[in-house]
Amino acid sequence: MQAPLRRFALFLTLAASLLTFIALPAPPAQAAEALLSQGKTATASSTEGDFNARSAVDGDPGTRWSSAFADPQWIQIDLGTSAGISRVVLNWEAAYGTAFRIEVSSDAQSWTTVHQTATGTGGTQNLTVSGTGRYVRMYGTQRATAYGYSLWEFQVYGTAGGSGGDPGRLLSYGRPGAASSSQSDGNCWECTPARAFDRDPASRWATSSTTGWTDPGWISIDLGATAQIDKVVLQWDPAYAKSFQIQVSPNGTDWTPIYSTTSGTGFKQTLTVSGSGRHVRMYGTERATPYGYSLWEFQVYGSGGAPITPPPMPSDPANPPRLVWSDEFDGAAGGRPDASKWRADPGTGPNNELEYYTDHRNASLDGSGHLVMEARKEVTAGSSCPRDPLSGSTTCQYTSARMNTGATFQFTYGRVEARIKVPKGNGLWPAFWMMGADFLTGRPWPYNGEIDIVEVLGKDVKTAYSTVHAPAYNGGGGIGSPYTLPGNADFSDDFHTWAADWNSKGITYSLDGRTVFTLDKDQVEQTRGPWIFDHPHYMILNLAVGGDWPGPTDASTPFPSKMLVDFVRVYQ
Repeated sequence: MQAPLRRFALFLTLAASLLTFIALPAPPAQAAEALLSQGKTATASSTEGDFNARSAVDGDPGTRWSSAFADPQWIQIDLGTSAGISRVVLNWEAAYGTAFRIEVSSDAQSWTTVHQTATGTGGTQNLTVSGTGRYVRMYGTQRATAYGYSLWEFQVYGTAGGSGGDPGRLLSYGRPGAASSSQSDGNCWECTPARAFDRDPASRWATSSTTGWTDPGWISIDLGATAQIDKVVLQWDPAYAKSFQIQVSPNGTDWTPIYSTTSGTGFKQTLTVSGSGRHVRMYGTERATPYGYSLWEFQVYGSGGAPITPPPMPSDPANPPRLVWSDEFDGAAGGRPDASKWRADPGTGPNNELEYYTDHRNASLDGSGHLVMEARKEVTAGSSCPRDPLSGSTTCQYTSARMNTGATFQFTYGRVEARIKVPKGNGLWPAFWMMGADFLTGRPWPYNGEIDIVEVLGKDVKTAYSTVHAPAYNGGGGIGSPYTLPGNADFSDDFHTWAADWNSKGITYSLDGRTVFTLDKDQVEQTRGPWIFDHPHYMILNLAVGGDWPGPTDASTPFPSKMLVDFVRVYQ
């Protein structure tokens, strides 16, 4: 009887286990990956003819989007709602991208890279990615051909409303901060914690030069209320942290690390994190330089907190842009520049220049649709001219012309172009450029930002230059490029059209319709320092004489020398 009883008991045990197993709740089903992009709204940096952006999301492999023949270019999709992105498929036409990024965003302004390559192969690329956002973008920085970028299909797969939540809003703008120390001297004036939270990439926080160039060093932010932190962006000054943590705290006293590294890279670091707290801190434990710690920007993103809404970023120009300002310099011979557009900028120039800029005496119309800016060899008194060692008087040996639109027209973004014929001669320095408008209200150079559309040195009129200057890269360290004409022709022989296409992604310089130099904002931030050109600028035309870069004049320099301008135009 014992064996049957044991078998019966075993049966009851197995039956009970089976019932328990059946009664257990089923594990949650994994959301199926779905095609999210088809039929959604798509936009692009440019289009070639009728090959518009929506053709890349229409599900028809026989239609395509194609861009202008320049770098950089982009196409982006609005998925309509936040989604977890797991895969992107690019079906390239023959004009494909060698270097490009796949980026996601919650607002189409702040972008997070989820895939990056400099060795794109073209064809069909099936890319496994991981990110969350409403917007997905292919951002091309290097074309594989002389043509543009072209996609038969741009497909985004994932889960609508997927896990991870929205990447979040900016929580740190304008919130109060604290630090282990702060610097305020001639090298870094008022470099307080607030400067890292003002969304101004030209101001920064730095540890004190007298007490703070030690380890550890830290800066923290009070978000005003408990927040869920998704992302932290650090834009470092050259004084960066090799080893640091991102920490959160409920009270500003008890800290929990949510990110840690011993191999910090400096420049711009975008960190995906997950943590909760009212306070967030960068806690540096090893400096990369003998100096302290310094951040241009310390941005915290997520949900909750007590965020202050920052001013909106400027809108990119329309595509195609429309003409919003121009001067064709039509008028009678001898007439002065239009005072409703240009104001003279009298005085001496910087950079140890030799000229004195007059009040439009050296600028006039020629009656044939040109502005004439004339450099003359004539003695003029000026308080900022060099002092004559014999007489003690202050005189300049040359006069010339400089004028700007600072009081009449300031703008952010657009296509800016001018058709110019430059003079030839040692010591001459013609230029068409833009200065940040806050220079006019007292912010010193280079914190306002300078965009040089063209500079030519009269001693080498076969080379032109386009450059930008900012606090982290200026003067001889500015980011720019020299370039020449086909056949190494002489710029002073004829008119040429220089243009800068300027938007929130960067600046593309062109000469006579040919791209000569491209500045990608993200790349500059990753390799050189903060991009400070997302605010109003004004235009400047001038013909300098002498200076550190062009050098002095000599007996061969012709006087008078003339810089001719056919037109200046701005499109937005």
